[in-house]
Amino acid sequence: MERSLPMKIRLFVAALLLSLALPASADFKIISHAYEIGLSEFRAPATPSGGLAFKECAQCKTKSVRVTPSTQYVVNGRSVSLKEFKQATHEVRDRKAVAVIVLHHLESDTVVSVSVTI
Repeated sequence: MERSLPMKIRLFVAALLLSLALPASADFKIISHAYEIGLSEFRAPATPSGGLAFKECAQCKTKSVRVTPSTQYVVNGRSVSLKEFKQATHEVRDRKAVAVIVLHHLESDTVVSVSVTI
């Protein structure tokens, strides 16, 4: 079975485009890391420019990350102040059943956002 010239050209163009796309995928750089942690393994920052601490697992070492005044705190999808965030999480009874999402910006080594659904 012999392929026609236009079909060969299409295959060549498709192969060429795929080969050009491969090097572009190597340029991706991870800039943030998200952690999903149990509320029982999380300690909120004391001040807007302090640091928060958490464990990725019960046996893991505690990790501390700096927060800034621009760190966003979210409770049930609503942006709140640090004070409101701490108050809402303090009232949770079953802390192991509630997950906290911490978005850590790797280059600046700061927390971008902390989110919880209660």
